[in-house]
Amino acid sequence: MLEISAITKTFNPGTPNEVRALRNVSLRLETGSFLLIIGTNGSGKSTLLNAVAGTFLVDTGRIELTGRAITRWSEHKRAKLIGRVFQNPFSGTAPNMSIAENLALATRRGQPRGLGWALHRGLRDELRDRIRTLNMGLENRLDNAIGSLSGGQRQALTLLMASWLKPELLLLDEHTAALDPKSGDQVIRLTHEIIHRDRLTTLMVTHSMQQAVHLGDRIVMMHRGQVLHDLQGAERARVRPEDLLKRFDEVRRREQLDATVAEMLQRNYV
Repeated sequence: MLEISAITKTFNPGTPNEVRALRNVSLRLETGSFLLIIGTNGSGKSTLLNAVAGTFLVDTGRIELTGRAITRWSEHKRAKLIGRVFQNPFSGTAPNMSIAENLALATRRGQPRGLGWALHRGLRDELRDRIRTLNMGLENRLDNAIGSLSGGQRQALTLLMASWLKPELLLLDEHTAALDPKSGDQVIRLTHEIIHRDRLTTLMVTHSMQQAVHLGDRIVMMHRGQVLHDLQGAERARVRPEDLLKRFDEVRRREQLDATVAEMLQRNYV
């Protein structure tokens, strides 16, 4: 279970570049839940994932994962419990190392690493069997440098690596945004299969309304560093892409109205 309690984060405080990225955000995610996070650019989606991953420490609030208070843990320490796939297909792997070497590292997340003995025959057979499930023909290319693969192939392998040890929490940060539609669909299919097969507790950020309504059991919409809508249960089951787009339009209209009112007040004051 993941519990986020009233976390805040301000970048560049007290300067002209101050950004209040997270404002008193609270979320509780039960074990095995699959939560989709949507929102406009700058809404705080990726910032929330970074806060959970430990990319930076929050200013206030508390983060707990499976009963452990991880709020002040380093990113490296949290990585023992958290798997992550980034938007960039070339993040999260060592491009000059082979497919087998990258996956061998993933099998020993949080443990002492030593490739000299890690790549024994039994492990190579296991790697080949796991990679075969991707249906990308990579099982016979274990010695190829992972940097030589296409974005879709690499992202599929990164997802396999992030989920190999069944982490307590899986973070997916727009992990198909940089892929072509066909590769994106392949990675989404794989994402669905792995999460449901292993019942992984998952936070996924996406810009795709189709992904939001067809994946997961809960949708959170963020705006200006806050949770604006939290759709779950029957409300989540009924939602359609056009419903989510309507909510975005309502936010835009409200902001335009607020800006117009502010401008009128300013003119009257002057």
